[in-house]
Amino acid sequence: MTGGQKFRDALASGMLPNEESHRALLQSIVNVARAIFDANASSIFLLDSEADELVFEAVSGEGEGDLIGMRVPSSKGIAGWVLMTGQPIVIDDLSRDPRFNREAAERTGYVPQSLMAVPLVHGESTLGVLQVLDRETSRTLSLSEVDLLILFAHQAAIALELLQTARRAQAVTATGSGATAVVARLGALLESSDDDDNAAGVRLLEALEAVLEHRS
Repeated sequence: MTGGQKFRDALASGMLPNEESHRALLQSIVNVARAIFDANASSIFLLDSEADELVFEAVSGEGEGDLIGMRVPSSKGIAGWVLMTGQPIVIDDLSRDPRFNREAAERTGYVPQSLMAVPLVHGESTLGVLQVLDRETSRTLSLSEVDLLILFAHQAAIALELLQTARRAQAVTATGSGATAVVARLGALLESSDDDDNAAGVRLLEALEAVLEHRS
C-alpha cells in the first residue's frame, strides 16, 4: 500500500460515516425490494474473497434478525452461480433446478420455492448478490421489473463498497500507529471543527497527501 493510500484510509477513518449507517442503507434496500415484489424475503450477500464465502449483510422478512453474519460457500447454490457468472436469474421452481443448494437453505431455517437474484457489481468487481425469495407469482414478471431489481442491485453495490471502505478505515484507526493513527485522529477533529478551521485543516492535509504521494 502506498503512502497516499494509507493517508486516504486514515483520513476516511475519521471522516466517513460509521459502519452502522451503511448497514442501515443496505437494510432499506432489502426492505423496499421485498415490498415492491411482495416477497417473503430479500437478502444481500457480501463476498468475503479471502474465505471464499458469501456473508449475509442485510435480510428482510424470513430470517431477519437471525441470519446477519451467517456464511455460505461462494461457489455453491444459486447465489454462487450468480456471483461467478455475473448474470441475473429468475427461477420459479427451485426444486427443479440442480444449482439450488437445499442444504444451505435449510441451515437458514427457510427453504424458498422461487427466487430472483442479481449480482452486485461495482466497477470491475462483483461484491456480492441481491436475492428476492418467493415473490408474488400470480402475475407474469415483466422486463421492467427485472430492470428494477437490477437498479436496486446497483444501489446495493454502492452501499457495499461504502461498507467495505468504512471497515478498512476503522481497521486503520484500530491498528494504525505513528503517522497513520495521527492522520485518522486529524480526520475526526476536522469533522467536528467549524468551517474556517475545517478549510485550513483540509489545506494542510492536502499538502501532506501531496508529500506522501511524491515519496511513494
